[in-house]
Amino acid sequence: MAVFKTYVPEPQEPGWVLIDAAGQPLGRVASRIAALLRGKHKPHFTPNMAVGDCVVVINADKVVLKGSKPRTKVYTRYSGYPGGLKRIPASVMLAQKPVKMVEHAVKGMLPKGPLGRVMFRRLKVYAGPQHPHAAQKPVKMEVK
Repeated sequence: MAVFKTYVPEPQEPGWVLIDAAGQPLGRVASRIAALLRGKHKPHFTPNMAVGDCVVVINADKVVLKGSKPRTKVYTRYSGYPGGLKRIPASVMLAQKPVKMVEHAVKGMLPKGPLGRVMFRRLKVYAGPQHPHAAQKPVKMEVK
């Protein structure tokens, strides 16, 4: 009788990746970031482990929304109280809180639960071109 063993990768230090979101569509950037956070680009990808890299996103304020999304897409949040529903159009969100917009798009593409929260903590988003993670020497990646 053959005995099969399941390969489980050893926990490793995550690498660092830099993504410039300037001029890129929001959904395309977010899906690429989510794949990097999950570790789907690595040969030892395991869906039940956080094997992905830390991702630094710069120029979040220059991300692009295609088509009619700036007019029609609406971000909503609810406080739990009567009359506590807040609606913000995507054009206003992009102008006021571009970091929250990118984080919201990426968070929706990650697994729900404790594993997804661990992955989301590895995401660092900045509105401008400056970031404080130069010491980690992030590798620059292009979004296709």
